Amino acid sequence: MELGIGIGWRPEIAAEVESLSGIDWVEAVAENLCADHLPDSLVRLRERGVTVVPHGVALGLGGADRPDPDRLAGLAARAELLGAPLVTEHIAFVRAGGPLTASPRLEAGHLLPVPRTWDALDVLCENVRIAQDSLPVPLALENIAALITWPGEDLTEGQFLAELVERTGVRLLIDVANLHTNHVNLGQDPAKALDELPVEAIAYVHVAGGVEKNGVWHDTHAHPVSEPVLEVLAELRSRVDPPGVLLERDDAFPPGAELAGELDAIRATLRKAAPSAGQGPDPAPASDDSADAGARTAAPAPVPAGTRDRTAVAQTALLSALVAGTPAPEGFDHRRLRVQSRALAAKRADVVAKVAPELPEILGDGYRAAFLAYAGSRPMSGGYRRDALDFAEHVLIAGGPADPVARRRLTYWWQDRSGARPPRRTTRLVRAARAVLVGK
Repeated sequence: MELGIGIGWRPEIAAEVESLSGIDWVEAVAENLCADHLPDSLVRLRERGVTVVPHGVALGLGGADRPDPDRLAGLAARAELLGAPLVTEHIAFVRAGGPLTASPRLEAGHLLPVPRTWDALDVLCENVRIAQDSLPVPLALENIAALITWPGEDLTEGQFLAELVERTGVRLLIDVANLHTNHVNLGQDPAKALDELPVEAIAYVHVAGGVEKNGVWHDTHAHPVSEPVLEVLAELRSRVDPPGVLLERDDAFPPGAELAGELDAIRATLRKAAPSAGQGPDPAPASDDSADAGARTAAPAPVPAGTRDRTAVAQTALLSALVAGTPAPEGFDHRRLRVQSRALAAKRADVVAKVAPELPEILGDGYRAAFLAYAGSRPMSGGYRRDALDFAEHVLIAGGPADPVARRRLTYWWQDRSGARPPRRTTRLVRAARAVLVGK
């Protein structure tokens, strides 16, 4: 399955993506799409013959729990709506707690690394098989960027991915920016990882930008692609001709001309790094034969008793330390945990500001400080929209904002969105009129 050169489709740059030349396919975040209706931009792209791949971020296949059937059904529905040739997700956990640990459910709001241990691999493989059985098209999984590493790991990243592919037949989405991130942050050699992983299983490749601060590389997807990331792409291309390569950008979107320039740099890197004639053929791409994949995953061994429980306890302890301020689990780098904890809180603040832009408007310059103080004592237990409501309620209960006009506006905002049912049209008109009067 050849995809070619693509770019991540985001609503903020939909027009720019449509106008770019030489785009063979796009990738859209699955959770940002309705299961029964596509944005007009994606409809037009599909009518032009542009392939659209849904990219999931919320399954948490590396988590201790089995995949949520409703989330799987939603991902399957989006794949069918798009006519996608495959769907993708991440090798990560995104939530912890719950019944396996008899503790409150915690949401990370971010992709967190699974330990490269045999226990974690057993759980991941079973979760992947469950997902594969629930999806109408093949699944590919992405390696993630990390600020922290687990103590006592049994396998390298390349070995972990190779074992995963061997056990499940799953395909790989290799993010070269994440390989670079882990090189800077964790000292892991990208070339060694590429040597160890089964490059023939690669479905496609991600390329993205980031920034280094105080010796830590942040995979922001909000900065231009750096030369070191292109060098990792070249390393990969010297080993295999990937079926697809995609540019990701999720924030601080530049003009279309700059996106086109980054795509040109990716194309130039692939051309320059391609093996010259006589150096031997590229490894064969992953087979599309589902019967072959099924043969490799026939009669899998069940996860050993107690494995999910141990995984749940370990992941809950880590996530609780990151989002609830509990003591750091033994063996972790405390400084890196603090960096990760601050990054998670900052991301929550940024995403809540996007899904509920009225909050920073109402609270003004005090929004960010207020939200970070809230996040330090209130872990996220649902999605970002729930988080926005909980934050507003927290501010109001604490007697804020100090300005009475802002307090009334925040109260009306919270009431409009937190009722058991949406307010009637008349109620909304009355509240809108009151808001106008309050603002005068």
